[in-house]
Amino acid sequence: MAVASRRGDVRRGVVLTVLGTAAVAGLLAWALAGKRDEFSAALGAAPIWLLLLAAALQLAALISRSEAWHASVRAAGGTVSRRRLHGAAGLGNLASLLNTQVATAARIAVLRRTAPADAPRVPALIAAEVPIIGFEVVLAAAASFTLVAPLGLPWWVPLIAVAAAAAGVVALGRLAGKGRRDCWRGLAALRDVRAGRVVIALVLVAVFAQILRNWMMLHAVGVDASVFDATAVLIAMVTLSQLPVGPSVGAAAVVLILGANGVALTAAAGVLLTVTGIVGALCFASWAALDRLPRARRTRLRRPA
Repeated sequence: MAVASRRGDVRRGVVLTVLGTAAVAGLLAWALAGKRDEFSAALGAAPIWLLLLAAALQLAALISRSEAWHASVRAAGGTVSRRRLHGAAGLGNLASLLNTQVATAARIAVLRRTAPADAPRVPALIAAEVPIIGFEVVLAAAASFTLVAPLGLPWWVPLIAVAAAAAGVVALGRLAGKGRRDCWRGLAALRDVRAGRVVIALVLVAVFAQILRNWMMLHAVGVDASVFDATAVLIAMVTLSQLPVGPSVGAAAVVLILGANGVALTAAAGVLLTVTGIVGALCFASWAALDRLPRARRTRLRRPA
């Protein structure tokens, strides 16, 4: 029953993602009506070397976040090797093209299957994501002032966001390590000073790599964007990725934040962000798949005829 229920949830998630992607793509196509030439010219303006560099930055962000996950899992009591964890993250991250929640579930499922004896239980693995997400939320709240002008928000909204995010992380840190339940053990990185510093540093590397990638793609198509604009786009992308909008999240986020600079240019930047993001994720997943081949072959050879 539980397996059937999970499969049903996955099917519903895929259907919602397909519908959401189609809806957003339709809206973008309507907004780009009559601007096809400008959109095509913007797409062709970015040189190949710049696109490859953007994909490399996405790969660096994925590796940094996976390394932060490794530090959090180790703090929670896991003994899984870095190689196995990065392999699970690489394969699971492909699901992020559909939905971030599906990607998290996929990473955990792959890790539990490939390293059942060394990885913590599922509740602890789910909780081990919380320190990373918590620090990301604090950073996003601190940078939310970049959304004040594009979205017309009151100036005091970022202050409330920072206070709420910091209070949430502190509260979760007090719960970390209490009792023997796996869910509390998974929060250990919030109380372990060394693990916490490592997680924060790696999250910062991942965030700044994505901000730089956004800034590069915006300038590549001719949008005169600042680092603050690139940060606002990243916050919008992360927020919209919680919705079932699939690969269309990049174009939707850029148009939402910087559409006043021209729908064709901003939509082109969003498409380039999506394409380079997919290339980076495929490179990470390809390494993980190739790394598993020798071990899978040795396992087959050890089986009795």
